[in-house]
Amino acid sequence: MLGYLQGLLSLMTRGNELENFNMDLSEKVIIRTGEEEWFPSPSHGVKRIPLEREGAEHGHTTSIVEYLPGASFSKHSHPFGEEIFVLEGTFSDENGDYKAGTYLRNPRGTAHAPFSKKGCKIYVKLNQMSPKDLEQVVIDTNKEQWRMGHGNLEVMPLHSFMNEGVALVKWPAGERFVKHSHMGGEEILVLKGEFIDEFGRYPKGSWIRSPHLSSHFPYVEEETIILVKTGHLAP
Repeated sequence: MLGYLQGLLSLMTRGNELENFNMDLSEKVIIRTGEEEWFPSPSHGVKRIPLEREGAEHGHTTSIVEYLPGASFSKHSHPFGEEIFVLEGTFSDENGDYKAGTYLRNPRGTAHAPFSKKGCKIYVKLNQMSPKDLEQVVIDTNKEQWRMGHGNLEVMPLHSFMNEGVALVKWPAGERFVKHSHMGGEEILVLKGEFIDEFGRYPKGSWIRSPHLSSHFPYVEEETIILVKTGHLAP
């Protein structure tokens, strides 16, 4: 309990820093989450690493969130949707249990009361969906088939709406991609291995947000899997 209260005090102290945090979408942002500090949420037993955040407990937010065993949130809705990828353990709500590798989209107008019996870690994006994107999605990626992509890459599409696309991409060891630009931007979370480009090396857990019309030459040395969102950062 003392550690939780100390963390909560730290979060309150840093409140102004976390307002409008990484919200200039024209800037490239790299966060290696394995090196970041966890902060408590308003619900005891739930902590998070903020990646981008418009305001305290509201607005556009992207985070890594950990539920300790038995932790829960009260029932709530998200004005502009919620997108989740389960990283570890089993995430649950009144509609079901979602094990590691599950991709979820809860659009505007949906609500739930999430919890985790044994603990879990999830990647969460709040209030970033178009109000016209009303498809509710639950995909267990462990059961889906990979498709052949560019070169030797394998791709698993998860969702698309207008210019936005979400997919898993598997890179075999030693694969190199062509240098390319990101029309509408690109957002990557490294799920396995290490993603590399001419600007740096990004181990598992790294979050990379590349703005509209940015470019790079990516490659890997070991098998690497990334969660990729494209087209959503156009001005």
